[in-house]
Amino acid sequence: MQGGDMDLRKGSSTLDRQLGSLGIHPRVREGLFGPSSSSIPDQALLPKGRAARHTMSVTSGKTGASLTEEILNHLGLADKSAAWGTLGTLRTFLSFSVDKDVQRLLRAIAGQGVDHNAIVDVLTNRSREQRQLISRAFQERTQQDSGSAEDVAMEILATRTPPQLQECLAVYRHDFKVEAEEDIKCATKGILQDLLLALAKGGRESYSGIIDYNLAEQDVQALKRAEGPSTEQTWVFILTQRNPEHLVRVLHQYQRSTGHELEKTIRDRFHGAAQVALLSLASVILNAALYFADKLHQALQETEPNYQVLIRILISRSETDLLSIRAEFKKKFGKSLYSSLQVRLAWFLTWIPRASPVTSTLHTAEHIHALENS
Repeated sequence: MQGGDMDLRKGSSTLDRQLGSLGIHPRVREGLFGPSSSSIPDQALLPKGRAARHTMSVTSGKTGASLTEEILNHLGLADKSAAWGTLGTLRTFLSFSVDKDVQRLLRAIAGQGVDHNAIVDVLTNRSREQRQLISRAFQERTQQDSGSAEDVAMEILATRTPPQLQECLAVYRHDFKVEAEEDIKCATKGILQDLLLALAKGGRESYSGIIDYNLAEQDVQALKRAEGPSTEQTWVFILTQRNPEHLVRVLHQYQRSTGHELEKTIRDRFHGAAQVALLSLASVILNAALYFADKLHQALQETEPNYQVLIRILISRSETDLLSIRAEFKKKFGKSLYSSLQVRLAWFLTWIPRASPVTSTLHTAEHIHALENS
């Protein structure tokens, strides 16, 4: 079996089992995602209570169309034994976008009730190849947004100004009687450890106001050459030592030079926690406000809103760039951050003003300390 096929089959697990929790028979899921999906390990996302409310067996005989029957009817398979060639009922969706479909499916299962229409519309209007891409991206997305200690540590170390970082590390040292760097060394390894340690040292260059075009070109070429397993330090050095203004130019120039999105390059070259860390770091460099807008949206889309993420971001950015974050949130998701918070947790809005900068610093130190216990 080719490695790519194995990845696709593993990637289909979460969405496949999600459909299972909604009452879709394994044979139907096999038709939706291919013959491999029925053997994928269970990684259902919906809570049992919600899944139970929306489950109905194909053979139950109860009145009213179930989600399973809806999908069958839309696929045109309910009264046909097979569909081949140009006579098939499904065709490749011309305006296909993996990211948009994954976002839509996440919204469909994360609200107050499962949006059956959205699930049906996506799964019955995409080819098998497109559904495999959706499944893989869905799996990667849900793994990446797990709120791990490493992800939180990367967020904090990559987005705090040097004075803020020094204050945070001082509180860390005072409260936990150990240097943050020591805990990072104990809890991480490889390129992830190198990235976190480099960021914790706060050695990033400050912007002088002068654009160094020669250095930008040198960095682009260095990143293009850094393809082998022993060249990760090139990425670590450039992304953690250059000033943000310079890096924005380098990363955009790198994308133009290679013809590939930076995200694709990182996903192709790195794996696991290192991949997640580099993706987060690149996102912060290119557009920090959009990075935080995405994290806030993800926290609100979870079945139970992630209060820790909401508190951490809203408090720590309230005196920095929260207006920019709100603008990016509205532009990307089509609704204001305030109204989104109001819908999911009205009481939260009355609590936020009572938080203080001291609380923010302490929360920051505690989240980095969580590395040791993860």
